[in-house]
Amino acid sequence: MDGIVLLKEDHKTVEKLFKQFEKAGDNAHAEKRKIADRVIDELTTHTWIEEKIFYPAVREAAPDTKDDVLESVEEHHVVLWMLSELKDLDPADERFDAKMTVLMENVRHHVEEEEKEWFPDVRKAMGRNRLTELGEQMEKAKKQAPGEPLAVPSAGQ
Repeated sequence: MDGIVLLKEDHKTVEKLFKQFEKAGDNAHAEKRKIADRVIDELTTHTWIEEKIFYPAVREAAPDTKDDVLESVEEHHVVLWMLSELKDLDPADERFDAKMTVLMENVRHHVEEEEKEWFPDVRKAMGRNRLTELGEQMEKAKKQAPGEPLAVPSAGQ
């Protein structure tokens, strides 16, 4: 699978979870906890494969995207800390929904920038064969991703 397609599929998966969260009722604490846990797992894995495999390859193939990559890593930093806070927060806590809402806003902004502003340039710079190779590497690496958001490199930067 093409690396950009793989990342976009991850984005779609997370967006579906966000919509489920938004549709859950105010007192659907168990359902919201389950959705939040899936979001935490999905985003932790996604940020990890981006930082370990995709971003270094992008910086090499398309040096003019350096600022985009650096901004994305900083956005990951914020998201990963929010994930770590959500992980231990009781869904009945009055801050849970607010924290999840801010997380969704941050992730949606990040996704829009990647998909609209710099994935097209990356696709041109890398080509199909390199993106397919990256996609295969990222798919395999998903199995090695940490379960803890703060174990992703940008969380500690």
